Amino acid sequence: MSSLSATIQAVFNEPGCGKNATKSEAERKKGCTKQLQPGGAAGGCAFDGAKIALQPLTDVAHLVHGPIACEGNSWDNRGAKSSGSNLWRTGFTTDINETDVVFGGEKRLYKAIKEIIEKYDPPAVFVYQTCVPAMTGDDINAVCKAAKEKFGKPVIPINSPGFVGPKNLGNKLAGEALLDYVIGTEEPDYTTPYDLNIIGEYNLSGELWQVKPLLDELGIRVLSCISGDGRYREVAYSHRARAAMMVCSKAMINVARKMEERYGIPFFEGSFYGIEDSSDSLREIGRLLVERGADAELLDRIELVIAREEAKAWAAIAPYKPRFQGKKVLLITGGVKSWSVVAALQEAGLELVGTSVKKSTREDKERIKEIMGQDAHMIDDMTPREMYKMLKDAKADIMLSGGRSQFIALKASMPWLDINQERHHAYMGYVGMVELVRQIDKALYNPMWEQVRKPAPWEDPSKNWQATALAQMDAEATALAADPVKAEAKRRSKIVCNCKKVDVGTIEDAIQVNSLTTTEGVLSATSASSGCGICSVRIEGILSAFPVPQPLHAPIQVAAE
Repeated sequence: MSSLSATIQAVFNEPGCGKNATKSEAERKKGCTKQLQPGGAAGGCAFDGAKIALQPLTDVAHLVHGPIACEGNSWDNRGAKSSGSNLWRTGFTTDINETDVVFGGEKRLYKAIKEIIEKYDPPAVFVYQTCVPAMTGDDINAVCKAAKEKFGKPVIPINSPGFVGPKNLGNKLAGEALLDYVIGTEEPDYTTPYDLNIIGEYNLSGELWQVKPLLDELGIRVLSCISGDGRYREVAYSHRARAAMMVCSKAMINVARKMEERYGIPFFEGSFYGIEDSSDSLREIGRLLVERGADAELLDRIELVIAREEAKAWAAIAPYKPRFQGKKVLLITGGVKSWSVVAALQEAGLELVGTSVKKSTREDKERIKEIMGQDAHMIDDMTPREMYKMLKDAKADIMLSGGRSQFIALKASMPWLDINQERHHAYMGYVGMVELVRQIDKALYNPMWEQVRKPAPWEDPSKNWQATALAQMDAEATALAADPVKAEAKRRSKIVCNCKKVDVGTIEDAIQVNSLTTTEGVLSATSASSGCGICSVRIEGILSAFPVPQPLHAPIQVAAE
């Protein structure tokens, strides 16, 4: 654990983090976030963050060393897509038990690695440390080293037990593992002046594929994507790229910075959310590649592609702008989306009433101010009650957030759209922007909302339903009192047995014609019961209303002689 502590301290001292750079030496040593106690990982633990960051590497076997719940709760926790192998979606775990806690789980881990390599033959196995084996002292570094020497395959230890910190720290620890054990270990078949790394992009819902065709058209090769739709070997030779684009600096700024230090790969932080941001990112990619040796005519080709794609996107968005006039959005997300999605929404003609900055860096906040103005309403931590009040008071017409916040919007009877990792639609690039606008329009104008916002009949203040019901009853009683024949017909039509649909008139006629005096006799004559018991009670009541039948002739009295 001493090496893990040193790694965590190095991550906390990240020079590439603008917020960290402004701290004093003493404050920097305290770390960016409060470390958690074992079992107290609220909002995602470090293990969860490491798994999120690396699991989109599609041909790698991801083995979780810990109780089965760790793998069960983290399995498939991002809607990433793969164009190749689906091995990454297979859940591998050592499923340690009480015996392993007492005697150690290293042998079980070694056997699990052996079984995975023999059955699946992956190019690499990633082994994730979790809380329990970390506290009992399992040395996954030693086990991974022994397995690598024995089987001739890269076996990478990911030291990120949940109790060391929150999810964001786990993202960075995953990046450190790539830097220590993967990046720079292999060489590409060939290189070009147009090779690009994309870092901190996870191909959620396949959104990377909305941008990659443009890069292919421009002759820009994505040498490695870390980690969306990535392959182990691509990450291993990513150190030969000419430039890099950082998508989510909150997660992997340490990877981009250290690759720049070690291999001289310049990087910039950009976004493909929104029309203008997509164009700016393409221009910056072109500028960096030209500086590193690409032909200058690349910049001209980029401008032609931008002009064409922007024209198509603006034309597709134009019909929606009048429908969005005056519509207000509450954006509850974080990181790069806290500013990149803001720009996209404003391009569509929507008004932002607030954006969450809980997971955003200082640079993210500065970008928000540039886009929304100095008076931008940045929400650091909004409680569910505050979200509900804002929506219920109609300060926002729709909320864009992750799945955990959706029920607040639904309770407030307001539209909601998933913008986070669980979403089913891709919103990246020019076509993604059009899709985002389309989905917002569908959510805003879904006819369901008009119906669910109507008060229930008993809650409608414009109508006194109780008085109306009493008036209807009085009117019906008055009509029956004025027409005895109708009143009698209504009385006789009342159903005695709901099972057999036998009415009062049928029972009374049977009693009178057959001179019946017992319930059994009535049931036998009318078949009025299916055994429910209710009808028997009702028939007894009807029988009690009939006079006891008298014999037609008085009994003969014989006088005594």
